[in-house]
Amino acid sequence: MDKMVIEGGFPLIGEVSISGSKNASLPIIVSSIMFDGCDSEIHNVPDLEDIKTIKKLLTSLGAEIKESDKPDKLIINTSGINNYEAPYDLVKTMRASVLVLGPLLAKYKRARVSLPGGCAIGARPIDFHLNAFKLLGVTVEVEHGYVEVYADKLKGAEISFPIPSVTGTENVIMAATLAEGTTVIKNAAREPEIDDMILALNNGGADIKRTEPSVIIVNGVKKLNKLNHKVLPDRIEAGTFMVASAVTKGDIVLKDINVSHLRTVIDKLSESGAKIIINSSSSLRIKGAKTIKSVDISTAPYPDFPTDMQAQMMALMTISSGLCVITENVFENRFMHVAELIRLGASIKVRNNFAIVKGVRKLSGAEVMATDLRASASLVLAGLASSDGLTTVSRIYHLDRGYEKMEKKLSNLGAIISRVKASEPSAIPDEQVFKDLNYGKGA
Repeated sequence: MDKMVIEGGFPLIGEVSISGSKNASLPIIVSSIMFDGCDSEIHNVPDLEDIKTIKKLLTSLGAEIKESDKPDKLIINTSGINNYEAPYDLVKTMRASVLVLGPLLAKYKRARVSLPGGCAIGARPIDFHLNAFKLLGVTVEVEHGYVEVYADKLKGAEISFPIPSVTGTENVIMAATLAEGTTVIKNAAREPEIDDMILALNNGGADIKRTEPSVIIVNGVKKLNKLNHKVLPDRIEAGTFMVASAVTKGDIVLKDINVSHLRTVIDKLSESGAKIIINSSSSLRIKGAKTIKSVDISTAPYPDFPTDMQAQMMALMTISSGLCVITENVFENRFMHVAELIRLGASIKVRNNFAIVKGVRKLSGAEVMATDLRASASLVLAGLASSDGLTTVSRIYHLDRGYEKMEKKLSNLGAIISRVKASEPSAIPDEQVFKDLNYGKGA
């Protein structure tokens, strides 16, 4: 099991290109199930563990993943699908695997999927998905840890989610794409990754429209043509690198982004004192402030401040000049990184769904453990900001689920950071040995 070893205290300077979105790639990849008779081509797909997991899942269903001429291009042929079950050993590692329910229902009118696993940041039940499927005429059975769904045919219906659900919205859109008639989804999630999936499906012959911010109308079609789509940039990776510049008092130019998807992150970082210059719709420059101001943060579904950026902003606030309150309104168990940040010298108190962060003069390196994807990113950021000693982040397999070659990108910006095998006797090298390694400072 790999660890990340970081010597902090150095400003990050340079340019970084942001990879394609994980959260857009996953539903688009599984939507290929609905396209048969031709190869589906998906571009700008990041090289992540979650992507590898979803590829394994599709292969287990009978799909063929073909070699491509570019590392970020995925070619899939689903004509050979002959299995409709997503097993526990794959689904347990990634909750997004439940997204195969929608396209399998749409194309084959049946599916059997293990109840999902993934990061331990909250219950995230799939009741919303299942209740919506029932309205489309689907029979739903849950037993022995599996969800089994089947129908003679799917018919359009009016569906209203109690609260916006990203994967619920995506699953219902896919199920309704090949259904008879029209499906109206009310209180639909508004994340840009959903609209990217809609664009991919529409380009392949679907008829889907977002008529209001929270209303999506799906007019069922008999078949889809060809899936050929370039995935939008990952706004959470972009936000993470923006915080990396702010927390190290650095100067970073981000390329290959969508600035319009980062407005709330831009606003909060500007409020904290960072200087942000928007170069174009796909590039910006962020310069960290000498003195980081405390800012209150409250998470909510898009377009408000994303829960997936809460841990990273908390890392920044640990070295701010005052006191702030961070309120988590999306997931009930997303403060597990707090205990690890405290090990680095942070001053944080948690009360129910909010954390009170009092900025400290400096953080000090320590051994810490990642508990989920975004928590791991926050610990790396805190390690980069630590001005005393080394920080070792263990269980970084969480990080690999959502960040493509993070240590390489950080190293190119001047970070002194190394990935080491936990089994190696020198997994935590002494400071002088670590300084002598060819990591960071543009190496």
